[in-house]
Amino acid sequence: MIDQNDDAVRGRRAFLKNGLVLGATLAVPGAVSAAQRKLTQADLRPLAEPPVPASAGRVVAAQPVTSPRVVRPELLRRAMAALDTHGSRVANRDRIAIADMAAPSAQPRFHIVDLASGRSQSFLVAHGSGSDPSHTGYLKRFSNDPGSNASCEGAFLTSDYYVGKHGNSQRLIGLDATNDNALARAIVVHSAWYANADMIRSHGMLGRSQGCFAVGEGELAKVFAALGPGRMIYSAKI
Repeated sequence: MIDQNDDAVRGRRAFLKNGLVLGATLAVPGAVSAAQRKLTQADLRPLAEPPVPASAGRVVAAQPVTSPRVVRPELLRRAMAALDTHGSRVANRDRIAIADMAAPSAQPRFHIVDLASGRSQSFLVAHGSGSDPSHTGYLKRFSNDPGSNASCEGAFLTSDYYVGKHGNSQRLIGLDATNDNALARAIVVHSAWYANADMIRSHGMLGRSQGCFAVGEGELAKVFAALGPGRMIYSAKI
């Protein structure tokens, strides 16, 4: 017959023994696993080290850093879709200009984006008087009609430079049904006094063009240098 006192004694001895083993394990982190394998440099990493990002090893485009406004995602998606659609006609696909005509003329809304680095430059740009008859500073409508003096929407291909009634200018070829009259209408990129930044300080908005992408007089050289011929401008209001 087994004495219950003997069971109690053996139970206390087992508890003390297990407690000593557990205490030793806690006092020396990794003692149990170390007995099974050699320690490596990985064991010396700080416990708070974050996990490796899922994108490690994959090139991720930088975010725009020089633009005061980031191109809105949906507008950028549409612009890139247009670039894919018209890719066979666009010789240079390293940069793209995006005119965000949902923004007022008082904001830099003509974004030239470097698709390799993700960097962008943003400029003031005027819209057509036919697109904003009441001169509110906001584009109300697009038109592709000759004589409308309105801005037109869609994808444009930058073409050659010339000197016209607005001085140095760049011809544009409309690639969509919504702007295929651009060349005939002389919708171009040029500079104008009414697109200078001081118009915002005095009037709260830019003046209006006859449908052209008019930029500030001091900005035209920068825009031409970034655009060049054979690149795409995408203009939309979404």
